[in-house]
Amino acid sequence: MVIVEKNTFVEEEIGKLKQKFATLMEDDLLFEEGRREELWAKYQASIDQTRKELEKIVSSL
Repeated sequence: MVIVEKNTFVEEEIGKLKQKFATLMEDDLLFEEGRREELWAKYQASIDQTRKELEKIVSSL
């Protein structure tokens, strides 16, 4: 059996974005290891913000 450790940094990012943007759906917030860039692209499409803007928002929360 393979045990996968959760990435707490990513979980924190997801939680912060979910609190800030109610328009994000659960599917938008699913994270698979190694697909971080795809996750950021989903965020950008869902809330119409650039990655730089999103990173600034997450760091300020």
